[in-house]
Amino acid sequence: MSRRKLSRREGDSVLKWLVRFVRRSFFVVAVLVFLVGAAITSTLWALQLSTQIAIMGANAAAAAVQHRKEVARAVARTKAKARLRRLIAAVPVLGVGAIIYYEDQDYEEWLKENPDGKRGDYACEVSHFSAEVVDEVLAALPESVRPKPDTVLGLMPACSDPNFSNDIIAAD
Repeated sequence: MSRRKLSRREGDSVLKWLVRFVRRSFFVVAVLVFLVGAAITSTLWALQLSTQIAIMGANAAAAAVQHRKEVARAVARTKAKARLRRLIAAVPVLGVGAIIYYEDQDYEEWLKENPDGKRGDYACEVSHFSAEVVDEVLAALPESVRPKPDTVLGLMPACSDPNFSNDIIAAD
């Protein structure tokens, strides 16, 4: 095998071919690198957007559940108010019997604590404490409609047993 020497013209053409091949190869490699980079970037971007969408969907679902709970709570409160209104409407029929029964139970408990007490003493004590509670409720009203302090207590007549009413006042 003999090696033949290329002529200058043939050598230039081989060199031109080699330069063209390198240029084209470099261009093809550069395009391939760009396309692979673009594909990776697009994939990462799509994953990021998918994650954001999933998070937003989960937040929307949680907000919907919370809203349903709030609506259910509001409906339950409205139903409870309606039930209470029906109960109050039934008070003239059933309430009188219930009031008598519960007052008698309270009186029996009070009588165990005060064996020498009479119904009048019990009524005096209950009315005094009820008047205090009414005064506290009235004190919580807005200032423009709030009556003077001790409005109800000031209207209360003194109990028939002066020692008993002094005991009540001293207990305060």
